[in-house]
Amino acid sequence: MRIDGAIPATIADAGAQAAHLEALGYDGGMVAELASDPFLPLVAAGASTERLQLGTGIAVAFARSPMTLANTAFDLQQFTKGRFVLGLGSQIKPHITKRFSMPWSKPAARMRELIQAMHAIWDNWYDGTPLQFRGEFYQHTLMTPMFTPAMTEFARPKVYLAGVGPLMTEVAGEVADGFIAHAFTTASYFEAITLPALEAGLASSGRTRSDLDVSMPVFIVPGETDAERAENAQPIRQQLAFYGSTPAYAGVLEHHGWDGLQPELNAMSKQGQWVEMADKITDEILDQFAVQGPVTQLPRLVHDRYGSLLDRLQFSTRIEADALPEFLGELRALRTEG
Repeated sequence: MRIDGAIPATIADAGAQAAHLEALGYDGGMVAELASDPFLPLVAAGASTERLQLGTGIAVAFARSPMTLANTAFDLQQFTKGRFVLGLGSQIKPHITKRFSMPWSKPAARMRELIQAMHAIWDNWYDGTPLQFRGEFYQHTLMTPMFTPAMTEFARPKVYLAGVGPLMTEVAGEVADGFIAHAFTTASYFEAITLPALEAGLASSGRTRSDLDVSMPVFIVPGETDAERAENAQPIRQQLAFYGSTPAYAGVLEHHGWDGLQPELNAMSKQGQWVEMADKITDEILDQFAVQGPVTQLPRLVHDRYGSLLDRLQFSTRIEADALPEFLGELRALRTEG
């Protein structure tokens, strides 16, 4: 199990943080697309590191075209000497149509075609295959020498796709190199819903589970006492409540029998009750989403829950800086088990 850390989306801070992650022994560093562009910080991160795998976790796919994504990913792959991973996600309809002013329809089918279009573009750049991609959503049929990158020393970038529901998850198994499970995923939901969808996608493309990297951000609540864990859990309860208010993620709650929670959280969010929403995340719910325990026990607890499911993980935690190297070391040692 490889371990990824977060790189800030601020360009000025990205290089130093990436170097810090590499020094601590992380395997990768990811930039999320929130209030800033997720690609520009990776230039600074790439210039400050030698080993760390770098990627977007995630970039909003439907805010861009296959050509712009293919170009940006290609450039970062060459600059980082083969260390770049293009992590993509769909976002939800209101953000695509109202924030980015881009089209939205059939998100799973559109995502499949977007990734296939990028590969068609890379086929042209790497292999000289004529660019004749004609799909339902994207058409790419023009590529002249002036616009064809000349340097292809490093292999085409890997593409990871994020998903929650079975349709997008199946697309990841079919056309992506990796799958990023949403943080709002429990081990039970992963085994019952996510894995079968991934297997269906892999089977449709003639691949097996070993052909796909599976990653997930994991919530970790450290604390030597119940009081310490309760304090450290509060921001996670808040985040889980935010995720739970989103209709697209209702299936995770319904899988556990918490059918009425999503509409309740959604109604509270519309009334601006963001702080109060956290109280709806009971201890039972928190236990399903977060690994909790003393810092010395957490590596084993994380491995026991996710070691058979994931190839790599990120973790959201409040582990003290002086305890972090030992935590990482123990978690890395456990990844070779089983």
